[in-house]
Amino acid sequence: MEGKSIVSVDQFTPDDLSHIFSVAQEMRQAVNERGSIDLLKGKILANLFYEPSTRTSSSFMAAMQRLGGSVIPITEVKYSSVSKGETLVDTIRTLNSYSDCIALRHPQAGSAALAASISRKPVINAGDGIGEHPTQALLDLFTIVEELGLQSDSFDLRDMNVVLLGDLLYGRTVHSLSKLLSLYGVTVHLVSPKTLRLPQEICDVLTSRGCRLFVHENLEGPLSTCDVLYATRVQKERFDDEKMYESVKDSYVITPETMSRAKKNMVLMHPFPRVNEISFDVDSDPRAAYFRQMENGMYIRMALLAMVMGK
Repeated sequence: MEGKSIVSVDQFTPDDLSHIFSVAQEMRQAVNERGSIDLLKGKILANLFYEPSTRTSSSFMAAMQRLGGSVIPITEVKYSSVSKGETLVDTIRTLNSYSDCIALRHPQAGSAALAASISRKPVINAGDGIGEHPTQALLDLFTIVEELGLQSDSFDLRDMNVVLLGDLLYGRTVHSLSKLLSLYGVTVHLVSPKTLRLPQEICDVLTSRGCRLFVHENLEGPLSTCDVLYATRVQKERFDDEKMYESVKDSYVITPETMSRAKKNMVLMHPFPRVNEISFDVDSDPRAAYFRQMENGMYIRMALLAMVMGK
C-alpha cells in the first residue's frame, strides 16, 4: 500500500483486510503500552475537511500524532482560500507541496477519486458526499471482528446476520460497509423507510457475491436473530425537502426495551453522530459497541497512515 491512495473499499481484498486489522491490533498494543511511537516522525498529514466532522477529523489527527507525525488541520474551509473560489484540484496540488499525505472530506461524490488522480501524495477518502467512507467501513468491520471474538487473520462471517438500519439511501457509511460485507457472503437485512432504501447498484453487488438480502420497513422481524445491528441517523443535511425529512427522521428508535428482544451477544453499532436513533439509556448495555467502535477508528487510521507512507 506504500504510496497508494485509499479512495474506495472496492480496492481491498479479504487478505488486505486481514493484514490491515493485524496492523491495527499492533497499533492498539503500542498505544496501550507507550501512548505514542515515532513511526511517522518528520511526516506531515494535511487534514482537509470541507464538511463538519468530529470523529473522523479528530481520529485522523490523533492517529498521526500517536505515530509521531504532525498535522496541518484545515477543518473550516471558509477560513481557507476555498472561500475565495479556489478549486479542489488547486488545493490538492498546493497541499502536495507541504504534506506527505492528505485526508479529504468533501460533499461531492467522486471528489476523492478526482483528488487522488492529480495528487503526487497519497489521498485518503474521509467521506465524499453520499458516495463512500472507506476508513469508516474498515473500522466498522474491524469492530465486528473484535466484538465477536474472531481471529483477525482468518475470520469467517458466512453464518452472520447483519441488520443495516435507518438512512440507507444517503448513508455513505452503509454503502461502504455493505461492499465489505459482500466479500464474506453474509446475510443482510435492510431496514429503512421506502424512501431511504439502499441504492439498487449496491444491492446488486451484495447479491452478485452470494449474500442473502432481505428488505424490511420494520425492525421487529430481523431483530431477534441478528448478530450485528448497525444503526444510522437520518441525515437532515441530505434532504432538499424539510417535510420529507420530518416524516422519516424518527422512524426507528432503539431503547432498552428494543434490546431486551435481541440476542444476548448481539453487537449494536452506530457511526455517529446520533440524534434520536439510540436512547442514552442503551449506552450502559454491554452490547452497545459504538464507543469502542470510535476508538477502533484511531487504530485503523494509524495502520493506514503508516502503510501508505511506507512504514
